[in-house]
Amino acid sequence: MTDDGSVACQDADGPIHLERLTRRGDFLRAARARVAKTRGLVLQAREREAEGAIRVGFTCSKKVGNAVARNRAKRRLREVARLDLPRSARPGWDYVLIGLRERTAMRDFADLRADLASALGRIHR
Repeated sequence: MTDDGSVACQDADGPIHLERLTRRGDFLRAARARVAKTRGLVLQAREREAEGAIRVGFTCSKKVGNAVARNRAKRRLREVARLDLPRSARPGWDYVLIGLRERTAMRDFADLRADLASALGRIHR
């Protein structure tokens, strides 16, 4: 992670930066847009009017569990996003990954990656 909160990922064409969503309004706008639910996560996404970087946010409510469980789920979501969003996401879009109770933290990591790929496919249909 860089100093400005973005995540740098390496691609064949060079580094790709995923910017972090930090403002509540951005999360609320994503919640009113497209939603794709999978077994391991929920993906909310919206296309911004201006082209730009891929922006991503993460959230886990208290329904997911105590602080330890929420942080574990968010760490796994951040890693899945770091690995897969640079290849699959579209510039100019905001994505919010939401952790689910017991499923996000306990799901096999390969299955969690497949869940994100499936959700992205449904969002961009």
